[in-house]
Amino acid sequence: MRLLLIEDDDRIAGPLAEGLGRYGFTVDHVRTGTAGLAATTAAPDLVLLDLGLPDMDGLDVCRSLRARSAVPIIMITARGEEADRVVGLELGADDYLAKPFGVRELIARIRAVTRRAGAPAYLSTGTATASEAHQPASGAQVLGPLAVNRRTREVHLNGRHVALTPREFDLLAFLADDPGTVYSRQQIMDTVWDPHFFGPTKTLDAHVAALRRKLGDPGWITTARGVGFRLTVPGDPTDSEAAG
Repeated sequence: MRLLLIEDDDRIAGPLAEGLGRYGFTVDHVRTGTAGLAATTAAPDLVLLDLGLPDMDGLDVCRSLRARSAVPIIMITARGEEADRVVGLELGADDYLAKPFGVRELIARIRAVTRRAGAPAYLSTGTATASEAHQPASGAQVLGPLAVNRRTREVHLNGRHVALTPREFDLLAFLADDPGTVYSRQQIMDTVWDPHFFGPTKTLDAHVAALRRKLGDPGWITTARGVGFRLTVPGDPTDSEAAG
């Protein structure tokens, strides 16, 4: 997924672009509103727009963008007042994120905005995810006998409700975003927990073990030794090479 970041502060733009790049997003960075408007001719998938730009107000950039394009826009700014949020949203922004924020929250908002906009929920491969391809009208992603509903945060297996803790659900939903893809331990910790999480990394293993137990089959979450984990459907022949 190609993002256009319009942000004049390199101290923010650099780490942000690096963090998003770790998850497979391609980030084009410009420092002014004028350059941002020119860069949108390349048709980015989503725009991350700062309001405090050196040459023009970000609200004016948003107004100009919306007048000629339906590209999703997420405002990222230090202006946290309600009036700024209201004006930004009324001008056509799809979401508004006040600084400081974590990469995990931003990625979640990017996914939510792209879903609401009717676009495929792009991940690291730049293609439509399996969750989009298997998303029925009910909002639940169906993987064999497993149904994951992000809207209601409910999970059903063979029609039976599976009770998960909030963190267990976040972990399962993250792995289910692209079934079969191996996510590194660091990717999972940064997204499901936080890039600044300083607790023991064994907490991930504990949550994986709990999920395997609650899903009734360790084959749902397989281990890529020395790398991380991936979600698979037990018995699916396409996942025959998965290591447990």
